[in-house]
Amino acid sequence: MSTTTVVGDDNRKLGAVRPGTPPAPLAAITEVLAIGGRRMRRLKRNPGRLIGITLNPLITMIALGYLFQSAIEIPGSNNYMEFIFAGVAAQVGLASIGPTAVAVCLDLQGGLIDRFRSLPISRSAVLIGHTLADLVITLMGLVIVVGVGMLFGWRSHNDALSVLAGFALLAVFMYTMLWVGVLLGMASKNLETIESVSGIVAVVFSFMSNGFLSVDKLPGWIRPIAEWNPVSAVITALRHLWGNPVAVAPSFPSEHPTAVIAISLGLLFAVTTVLSIRRYRTASA
Repeated sequence: MSTTTVVGDDNRKLGAVRPGTPPAPLAAITEVLAIGGRRMRRLKRNPGRLIGITLNPLITMIALGYLFQSAIEIPGSNNYMEFIFAGVAAQVGLASIGPTAVAVCLDLQGGLIDRFRSLPISRSAVLIGHTLADLVITLMGLVIVVGVGMLFGWRSHNDALSVLAGFALLAVFMYTMLWVGVLLGMASKNLETIESVSGIVAVVFSFMSNGFLSVDKLPGWIRPIAEWNPVSAVITALRHLWGNPVAVAPSFPSEHPTAVIAISLGLLFAVTTVLSIRRYRTASA
C-alpha cells in the first residue's frame, strides 16, 4: 500500500511527494523550463518587448557613432564607432530592466502569483525561469545591435576566444540587470513609476560612464561617479577583450576593471536575487 507524504499547509515546499515523482533537481529544472517557455510564448503575441530593448541602443549608435563621429575625437583612435560600441552593447542590458520590471508587476497585478501558489512548484523556480527567458530575449536584441553595429563599421580585433569572453561577460552583466528589473517590479505597484525609474537608470548609468566619452572629458564632479560606475568597468573590459580603442584616465577602476566587476556585480546579483525571492514569497503569502 503506497503512502503520500504531505508538506505543511503553507505550501512552501514542492508539495506532495507521490510515487514516481522525479528527483528534486530534475523537478526544479522542469519547473524553470516551463515558466521560461511561458514567457517566451508571450513574446510571439507581444514583440514590443524586443523592440524596447533594441530601440534606444540603436538610436544612440546611429546618432553618436554614425552622424556625429567626425565631431568627436578619441585619444589614440579615429574610429569612434569602435570606441562606443561597448557602451551601446551595455545599454542593451540596462534597457532590459524596464520591460522585465513591467512584466513582473503585471503578473502580480493579474493574480498570476495566486495561481502559481496553488501549484506544487518552487518559489524560486518562477523567478529563475522568468529571468532566463528574458535573458534569451535580451540576447536576441543584442544580436540585432551587433548586426547593425557591423553594418556601421564596428569590428573586433582580437582572437575568437577573447571576443567570446567579451560576449560572455556581457551576458553576465545582462542577467544581473534582469534581477534588478525583477526587484523593481516586485517592489513597485505602479507601472508609470517603473517606466520612469528604469528610464532614469538606463540614461544615468550609460551616459555617466566611459561609454561615449573618455572620463577625463567629463565635468570634474562627474568624473569620480563615472570612474566607479560598474558599467564603466564592464565597458573597459569589453574594449580590451574585443580589441577596440580604450581611452583610460588613470584610476583604480580603470586599471583593475576585473576586480570592480567581480565585486560590484557579485554584490548586486546577491542582493537582488535574495530580496526578490523574499519579496515573492511575501507576495504569495
